[in-house]
Amino acid sequence: MNAPIARPSSLQDLTLVEAARQVASGETTSLALTEAALAACEASNSRLNAVIWLDRTAALEAAEALDRQTTSGKPLGPLHGVPLAHKDMYYQAGKRSTCGSAIRRDFRPKVTATVIERLHAAGSLTIGGLNMAEFAQNPTGHNKAFGDCHNPWAFDYCTGGSSSGSGAAVAGRLVTAALGSDTGGSIRLPASICGVTGIKPTQTRVSRFGVMPLSFSADNVGPLARTALDCATILNVIAGADPKDPTCATEPVPDYVRMLDGDVKGLRIGVPTNYFFDDIDAEVAAAFAAAMEVLQARGAEVVPVTIPHMDAIATYGAVVSRCEAATIHAQWMRNCPGQYAVHLSGRLYGGYGIPAGNYLEALERRGPILMAIGAEVFSKCNVFATPTLRTKVPTLLATDIDAGTPCAIVAFNNLSINTRPINYMGLPSVSVPCGFDSNGLPIGLQIQGRPFAEGRVLKAADAYQRDVHWHDLKPPL
Repeated sequence: MNAPIARPSSLQDLTLVEAARQVASGETTSLALTEAALAACEASNSRLNAVIWLDRTAALEAAEALDRQTTSGKPLGPLHGVPLAHKDMYYQAGKRSTCGSAIRRDFRPKVTATVIERLHAAGSLTIGGLNMAEFAQNPTGHNKAFGDCHNPWAFDYCTGGSSSGSGAAVAGRLVTAALGSDTGGSIRLPASICGVTGIKPTQTRVSRFGVMPLSFSADNVGPLARTALDCATILNVIAGADPKDPTCATEPVPDYVRMLDGDVKGLRIGVPTNYFFDDIDAEVAAAFAAAMEVLQARGAEVVPVTIPHMDAIATYGAVVSRCEAATIHAQWMRNCPGQYAVHLSGRLYGGYGIPAGNYLEALERRGPILMAIGAEVFSKCNVFATPTLRTKVPTLLATDIDAGTPCAIVAFNNLSINTRPINYMGLPSVSVPCGFDSNGLPIGLQIQGRPFAEGRVLKAADAYQRDVHWHDLKPPL
C-alpha cells in the first residue's frame, strides 16, 4: 500500500533522537514533551488501551528537574528530557508493576530494574506502565485482566505481543520509545504489527535484573522505537555488564550509533531457503522481496542460505520456555490457578508434563546447534533476513483462543513461527517496517546476526530506513 510520507508536525511526531536534540538545543523543554505525552496517552487510551497506569505528578516533577539541569551548563545525557513509558514488568521501587496480571494488579516492588536506572541516568523519565500480555505470555495483545490492546492502524486488529502496549504506544505517538521484552518474539512481533522498529539483543547482552522473568534461558530486554537510530541510542545506554545480574554478558559494548553510517556495500545478506518462507502470504513475500532490492541497490549482496536443525530448534525452544515458565509460576499455579487466563493456565500446565530429561537435552543441544549455524550460515553471510510474520496481521477476534474462535489456535501460533526460533539461537534480531498489506496493516522485515552483532543488524536496518519511509508513516488515530 502506498501512503503519503508523514513529517513531524508536533512534539509527538518527533523521534526519540529528535526530541533529545530539541531539548538539548533549547528548542523545546522536557516539560513540554512530557505534557504532550501525557495528553496523548489520556486522549488515545480509551481506543488503544495501551497504558495501564500513568504517574502524572511524578512525571511532571521529573521533567521540571531535568529542565533545570538543561540550563545548568552541565553535560547532558543522550536521552535528556525525553519522556518514556515501558511494558509494565520493569520494576521501579515503590511503583506499581502489574506484569499485565490480576495476580500482581497491586504489586509494588522494592527494587528498580537496572535498565530503568540506566535510562534515568541518561536523562529520560518514565511516565507510566504499558499494557502487555498477561505475564508476557501471548503473541497477540489479548489481556484478561486489563483488556485487549488495540492496533493504532485498525482497532479491530491485534497489536502483537507480548509487548502490546509498547508497540501501540510508539506507533500511536504516545511516546517516542518504550522497553519491551522478547522471549519468543515479543519485541519484534508488536514492532512488525504496529509498524515500528524493535530489537531483541543477543541473549545476555542487556541486564534482566528487576525485570519480571518468563524463561531464564530465552528472556531478552530491548527497545521499540520509530527508527533503528532510536533503538541504537537506547541500546548504547542499557547494554553491558551488570553485577546485579550474574547472567549478563561482560562483552564490551561498542558505540552502536556510530556504526550507523548507511554503508552496506559488500554486506552479504542470507535469505533462508528453508522454514521461514513456508506457506508465506503473497503480499508479505512481495514486501520482503522489495526490501531486499532496496538493500541491494545500496551495494548489499543477497545469497541463499540453509538454516540447519530448524525442526530441532522449534521443538527445543518450546520445551525450554514451557518448562522454565512452569517453574517460575509453580507456587501461583498451586495457590490461585483461577486468576490466570485460560490459554495461559493451559500453557503452564503443559510445562509440568515435560520430562526433566527432555528439558536438559534442549539446553545441552543449544551450544552445538549454534556452532552449526555459525559454520553453515554465517560462513556464507554477515546477516540473514526473513519476514517477521509469514501472514498478514490478523484481527483480535481471529486470534482469541479463549473465546473459542474457530481456527484461532492456528492463527495464534502462526504469529510467532518466524520469531521463536531466534530466541533459542540467542541471536540479535531487529524488525523494521517494510510495507503495508491490502488491509492497511504493516509488514515487517526481520534481520539477524551473529551473537553480539547488534551493531551490524542495526546498521543494515538503518541503511534500509535511509531509502524508505515506512517508519515515518503515522496511523490514522
